Amino acid sequence: MKLVVVGGVAGGASAAARVRRLDAKANIVMFEKGEHVSFSNCCLPYHLSGTVADSESLVLMNPTKFQKQHDIDARVNSEVIAINREEKKVVVRNLVTDEEYEESYDKLVLAPGANPILPKSIAGIDRDNVYVIRNVTDIRKLKAAIDSDAVKHVAVVGGGFIGVETAENLQMAGKQVSLIEGTDQIMAPFDYDMVQILHKELDDHGIELYVSCSVTAVEDGFVKATKENKEIQIPADVVVMAVGVAPEIKLAVDAGLDIGESRGIKVNHNYQTSDPNIYAVGDAVEIYNALTHCAGRLALAGPAQRQARAAADHMYGIPHNNTGYIGSSCIRVFEQNAASTGLNEKMAKKAGYCYDSVLLFPNDKVGLMPESHYMAFKLIFEVPTGKILGAQAIGKGAVDKRVDVIAAMITMHATLEDLKELELCYSPVFGTAKDIVNFAALVGLNILYGVYQQVHVDQVRNLVEQDAYIVDVREEAEFAAGHIINAHNIPLSQLRERMNEIPKDVPVYVHCRSSQRSYYALCCLKGNGYDNIINISGSYLGISLYEYFNDQKGNRTPIVTKYNFN
Repeated sequence: MKLVVVGGVAGGASAAARVRRLDAKANIVMFEKGEHVSFSNCCLPYHLSGTVADSESLVLMNPTKFQKQHDIDARVNSEVIAINREEKKVVVRNLVTDEEYEESYDKLVLAPGANPILPKSIAGIDRDNVYVIRNVTDIRKLKAAIDSDAVKHVAVVGGGFIGVETAENLQMAGKQVSLIEGTDQIMAPFDYDMVQILHKELDDHGIELYVSCSVTAVEDGFVKATKENKEIQIPADVVVMAVGVAPEIKLAVDAGLDIGESRGIKVNHNYQTSDPNIYAVGDAVEIYNALTHCAGRLALAGPAQRQARAAADHMYGIPHNNTGYIGSSCIRVFEQNAASTGLNEKMAKKAGYCYDSVLLFPNDKVGLMPESHYMAFKLIFEVPTGKILGAQAIGKGAVDKRVDVIAAMITMHATLEDLKELELCYSPVFGTAKDIVNFAALVGLNILYGVYQQVHVDQVRNLVEQDAYIVDVREEAEFAAGHIINAHNIPLSQLRERMNEIPKDVPVYVHCRSSQRSYYALCCLKGNGYDNIINISGSYLGISLYEYFNDQKGNRTPIVTKYNFN
């Protein structure tokens, strides 16, 4: 068999390598229009700070290694510009010599990836000081630009994975960085209440964050943008565009292949296109979301590699169980680690789920251990089935471990009851005997089964403005260090003696630092005849983190006397 692969990196190179393992005699040719056929695109931003010191180390495999180690003919600077499906040939242009020639195939794999979006609506988008990050060549150009002493200010446009990682590494390189995002938050996989922790982290490290802000023009030394219907100027000697990517589908469209609803190349269960001799994998394809039951696109390396393996296996009659994707990812933002899987609240609502969520702030390991920190953990579940739909975790500890557990549970169609009983490893240096994920399941079951009611952190401001009766059960010193305006401080240690201070004729909202003591207080009050007790999910720590960033930017009046994140 002769296999032709269009595009390298995660999808194309993985398909080629898998075919070689299955068939030692196959003739494999791989075309890459860039200079490098295999490189670590996820590590690209880390070259800016010197974390990855040598850009050459970003290149994982060169054509010589592909030939010697795998007997794969990898041709760089070679762009496939057309597909002749009837004759089973591709037309290739050598970008160095401009020569064009044909290459035949028995099977063809398309892995063209996606291109960074450069909005034409932005005046000056084609200026020399505007950069994108897609490959090693791009990052070398950007690195050379920021290494100039003349470059002091850098504007990064787009608050997704690439934008946030780029902003972090530019700040570590000593630049004054502005991160500009068109929506009201960075990092779309996270809900608004969770992402405020990351907003604070960027702000704490000196990055000027502009949300709900749209760039309109790139000028000498600054960018123009609109925020709250006002035009502003943001200093920028260099601009990095990271607003997203668009699947590279031109080759497929020109060849008459079917394109899906999400504008990705349409593929079947085995990643075959509408032409059974042509497969497609990676960022350019449309795939199935196992939770929303809709078609979508996912620009992640792990799924691309699995798709490539499945496509190669199908060529040789090896079956593949296509379960779709759920969307699992993680990122580091300075000292905070963040991970998510499955659906967030926005996605669950859009998909039509009846759902609820719980927000916890337990310690990530036993409190006696050094480097023990709180971890924000949010679990989303279906009502009334208790089916787990998604999770988000942010903290200084092993958030990826916890979210990976939830990803496995989602894949196995697990419920809160399953998660409650899940047996996990325990040592004081790694976690707690009742792990965060077990803890979240127990809280979720309390909500699901109606053991008690809760309000979420985004509802607290309204409660304060309506002068609701709020009881803070933290100790007096904690209360003095910062509390919700007009809250009543009745410490848990004094609750039984002072219970008569709490009214029974109005709703009573209880909270502590992280919701554990307030749960104890709630149980005590319910056991003593109170039936109007409502727990504030996330408690004081959650409220502080939720409110802090917007309060600091002067957008609203604080509802707490003082912020305390300990």
